[in-house]
Order: sequence, then structure tokens, then C-alpha cells
Amino acid sequence: MSVTTGAKRKEGGIGETIRVIIHALIIALVIRTFLFQPFNIPSGSMKETLLVGDYLFVSKYSYGYSHYSLPLSFNLFSGRIWSGTPERGDIVVFRLPKDDTTDYIKRVIGLPGDRIQMMDGVLHINGVAVKRERIDDFIETEEGSGTTRVKRWRETLPNGVSYTTLDLIDNGFYDNTKEYEVPPGKYFMMGDNRDNSTDSRVESAVGFVPLENLVGRAQIIFFSVAAGEQAWQFWRWPWTVRWTRLFKIVR
Repeated sequence: MSVTTGAKRKEGGIGETIRVIIHALIIALVIRTFLFQPFNIPSGSMKETLLVGDYLFVSKYSYGYSHYSLPLSFNLFSGRIWSGTPERGDIVVFRLPKDDTTDYIKRVIGLPGDRIQMMDGVLHINGVAVKRERIDDFIETEEGSGTTRVKRWRETLPNGVSYTTLDLIDNGFYDNTKEYEVPPGKYFMMGDNRDNSTDSRVESAVGFVPLENLVGRAQIIFFSVAAGEQAWQFWRWPWTVRWTRLFKIVR
């Protein structure tokens, strides 16, 4: 009869632990590469839909995969595999065309072939004004000092997707634009916080976004802390976590 020594049991235990860790890392890598990737919101360009301090999962399979789907974005192939196309109104994460190391998150407003224009703060698609209605003000309490009221509108796209936009300034810089014609294979992105969003209206910074640059579609907020707070400071969570935003579907 053979007897397993304590040393062998210890070696076996260490080896099993290492295998479990390696398997967990592989599973996490597969999930992050092909299924879901976490992102956090660092700016207010998508208020009130997304707030500074929101943490969300982005589905990477929604539009297929480009080399931007890979860890470190290794340029192993061009175009997209199992390509899907975004719909008007989707909120997407994409790599900035001017700097493909930077992730942006905006709403898809213009599809290939569309004509997009802002006139007196009203979005026009293919020469037709998008329906919008005035609703209660957005109350800003987290950034800066004091309480600020911001004009809020409910905008409804031609395909029925409805969401809210903010209007910080009357006759803002990009409330009146030229007409943009979206080229084939590219998309026109805009932030919901219309006067505080660097998006496709700013051709020198963003411009039209190629399909290849899309990383994925925003799906769900899994965590959220007040602006300026650190998510890792768990001892502050009772006061800093926005509990009502947890597990909120992104639309």
C-alpha cells in the first residue's frame, strides 16, 4: 500500500490552485474578448442616460468582431467577423477614428447614406425634424457647487427609439450645423448632453465612425458611484453608491 506524504499533498494542493487560477483567467479573457467588457463613464456627454461614475457592461458580440475586440487591439485582420450592424438609437462604445487607442461612448444617430443636421437645437434626419417634447428639467446636484436646473427634452427617432437629451445653452455652438452626409460603412454619433459632447458634429475631433471601430453595444449598468468618488472605497458605499442605478438596462 502506498502512502501519500504531507509534502506530496501540499505540492498537489499548490498545483491545483495554480490550475484553477489559470482556468479562471482563461475564462475571464474569453468573456472579455467575445462576450462582455466592462467600461466606466468618465464624462457627462451622455447625461442623463449615463452619468459620471456609472460602470456598465458592453456586449462585444452585438456587431461582430474587429481587431479592436482583441486584447491590446492586435491588428491581426481587417474588417469585421460575423458582422452585425447597429440600429439608430443604439448606445455604442467605439474607438475614436482620430486616435484608435481612445474609447468613446455615444448614441448612433445617423446610418450610412443619412443626411444629419442640427437646426436651432433640433435634430434633422434626411431633411425631417426629429420629434421632441419638453419635459421636466434635469436637476444637477453632483458636479460643481449648488443645484443646477437643465432643460430636458424627450427625443424620438424615426424607428421609435426614445430617450432624453439635455440642453445646457440656448443657441449653443453646435445647435446649428451644416448638413452632414454619412458615407457608406460609417456612422454618425451624438451625445445626449448636446451642448457638452464632442461627437460626430466635431469633424476635427471625431467625425464619422467606421463600422470597424465599433467595440460593442452598452447593455446594463452593473455599478454606479457618485461623481468624484472612487469605486474601490467600499467603506463609503452606503453613501456614495447610486443604488437605484444598479442593474439598469441602458437605452
